[in-house]
Amino acid sequence: MTTLADVVAVLDRLYPRSWADDWDAVGTVVGAPEAPVRKVLLAVDPVQVVVDEAVAWGADLVVTHHPLYLKGVTTVAATSPKGRVVHTLASHGIGLHTCHTNADSPPLGVSESMAFALGLSDVRPLEADTEALDAWSVYVPRDDADAVAEAMWAAGAGQVGDYDRASFRSPGTGTFRPLEGADPAIGAVGSDERVDEVMLRLVAAPGVREAVRAAMRAAHPYEEVAHEVVALAPAPSERGSGRVGVLSETTTLGAFAEHVRAALPQHHGATRVAGDLDAPVRTVALCGGSGDFLLGAADAAGADVYVTSDLRHHPVSEHLERPGACAVVDVPHWAAEWTWLPVAAAALTERLGDTVEARVSTIVTDPWTLTIGADPRSPR
Repeated sequence: MTTLADVVAVLDRLYPRSWADDWDAVGTVVGAPEAPVRKVLLAVDPVQVVVDEAVAWGADLVVTHHPLYLKGVTTVAATSPKGRVVHTLASHGIGLHTCHTNADSPPLGVSESMAFALGLSDVRPLEADTEALDAWSVYVPRDDADAVAEAMWAAGAGQVGDYDRASFRSPGTGTFRPLEGADPAIGAVGSDERVDEVMLRLVAAPGVREAVRAAMRAAHPYEEVAHEVVALAPAPSERGSGRVGVLSETTTLGAFAEHVRAALPQHHGATRVAGDLDAPVRTVALCGGSGDFLLGAADAAGADVYVTSDLRHHPVSEHLERPGACAVVDVPHWAAEWTWLPVAAAALTERLGDTVEARVSTIVTDPWTLTIGADPRSPR
């Protein structure tokens, strides 16, 4: 039987919560870890119409991109829209889990999913993150090496890509002489000691450095623990903001904008274009969700066009004033981020097998219900 904890473990490996922005609220909102999960509904927004769909389908879990709450509350009574969502989910035994900014930048995340939807190849991060690691060397009596390693692993050390509990062990001889005032676990004050030891080597993220150190000291038998922590040079990762890739063949900006509109799910919003409609387009930069902060990065990457959402007048106007600036296509926020749902659903079922059934909600929860086109008499 697959439980909520099992599904969350898979999501946390795909989209670690530590990658979320500080202001964000990700993770499980409703549900018990031991609750069985057979049906998972994925949606962009945790709104009532999606919850009603989950109830009608008999879902056990709803996974959304947008959080239900970003601020603290004192009540979840069904007298408010968000409280009603919680009440409906809980009363039907349905969990709710959110992957928001932690799902924006990784492989199989929002921006990469949007690149897949637009048919791009040679896809890479528009602004690649760098992954910094600490290298730990700890000298421990041979018989205590397992206990120290377990403690450090539990504190977050030993994680390398899709692997955990990683370490390297090299045997050797430790020498020391306890001085007056020492309380040695091995040997006696004033006596030279030689101990069969292991050099335990692990890596860990800098953010857990002190937690790892505390765990190491608590598990280690010595009162003075010989260890080294070396900050490794950061390396580029597959994670990063936005994506850039290429189309299979060159097209025009006007034709590309039509391609974007057709590739995204149907919605009631507008696809807006800024640039010469006859200009050639081959290299495409994009960012799922609000992405005006990457306009400069799109230019620097040599993109012919940048696709994102929620663009404002002044940033786009100032961008286009620069010589050689790339064109811009602005699409509805909901439609861009929806492209992540089928990718996340496939990733879940691939990892959990036929123990779960994943469904993508096709209900349009974009708040805009009508777009009125420009007056054809207006100047171009």
